[in-house]
Amino acid sequence: MVRSWTRLHEHLGAAPGRLSFDMVRQAAADNLAESDDLDWKEKLPQPPRDGRWNELAKDVAAMANTRGGLLIFGVRDKTTELVGIDPGEVNVQQYAQWIRNHVQPYLPDLTFSTLTAPDGTASVLVVDIPASAMAPHHVYGTSQKDKEQQAAVVPYRDKDHTAWMAEHQIERAYRDRFTHAQRAEEEVQRLLDHAQETVFAQQKEPAAWLFAVARPDRPLPRTAPRLAREDATEALRAARARTQSRNRPVVGPLAGLEIVTSNPRPGLRRWVLNTLTLGAGREIYAELHHDGSVVLAVNLSWKAIREGLLGEAPEEGLVLHQDFVGACCRDLAAIAVELARRLRVDSALHLTAAIAAAAPAASLTAVVSEYGGFMSIPDYARRPHRIQPVAATLTPVGQDEALGRPHRSSSPT
Repeated sequence: MVRSWTRLHEHLGAAPGRLSFDMVRQAAADNLAESDDLDWKEKLPQPPRDGRWNELAKDVAAMANTRGGLLIFGVRDKTTELVGIDPGEVNVQQYAQWIRNHVQPYLPDLTFSTLTAPDGTASVLVVDIPASAMAPHHVYGTSQKDKEQQAAVVPYRDKDHTAWMAEHQIERAYRDRFTHAQRAEEEVQRLLDHAQETVFAQQKEPAAWLFAVARPDRPLPRTAPRLAREDATEALRAARARTQSRNRPVVGPLAGLEIVTSNPRPGLRRWVLNTLTLGAGREIYAELHHDGSVVLAVNLSWKAIREGLLGEAPEEGLVLHQDFVGACCRDLAAIAVELARRLRVDSALHLTAAIAAAAPAASLTAVVSEYGGFMSIPDYARRPHRIQPVAATLTPVGQDEALGRPHRSSSPT
């Protein structure tokens, strides 16, 4: 996973985004000191010899066990002189194999990037290591005297060097892992419950609703700016511009929020946008939180009924527009990514979406668009009373295509 905000971004005052060779060169020229999240390396990773620890695996695990960071090969650690590396000698497949063999649990989100000067005169290798939610990670190795005997240690970064965790530190790391996962689930559920209570209290007509939450995997960097009103507004405008540039047959909720985008109202460490009382039909509720979280609640039934394209609605149950559900998910991802860039989020974003109605006994019927944009209810359509939530993970820096296809999805929960 390529992070959008690193020690080099902070030092150079650069906007969130991908790391470049020029940024590395400037940081080295400035004699930027090593820290718990930055380690300069003169030579490319070497294979372990004489039964010693695999140094690359140890360094990667140490940063993953702390708060993430960068290993930059091609810069002397003492003088920060940029000496460069030979790109032809970089063997990412071999490096990844060493880490798979020596680090447990597995670290899936590492990124190896060879950066080259615009004039081609020098290159560096950057290993981008996000802080791991699965910490502590053990490093396995053998001793020279007994190569058949595996030993395990847990490294971590202590300022500018690597140290080994004591037993009580390992115990605390395990406790933090399970506590983090539990708290993340509880916070998502709290946000979903609050959105449902707010929406259903103002609902005028029975409808099926999409409730979705996007949250950063980790707390914001300490240098993250406070989310001002204009930041929330610009994030929404940028997200709308991003999604409107696509050839999309169905317009998502961002278009409906345009009427209130310029004036979000303040909430408790969040900005709130609400069209529930405007009577325009497009009932939408959104929250942009100072911690990078996004909440989106959208009436899914208005598209099928209020535009008059379906004709008569079924006598029983609630209808929801299938294509509009997809548009809502893309808009949520776009808002979350744009907000993450403004707040310098350097972790993955977890997205959770659920469909619900105020009357849980009502059946839900999908409406689809057919030839020429006509809407209909297929004869084979299922009419469930409840739809399980789904979750996905999205990186804040990536190709625009990722907004329509999160890179790693989980099965329904």
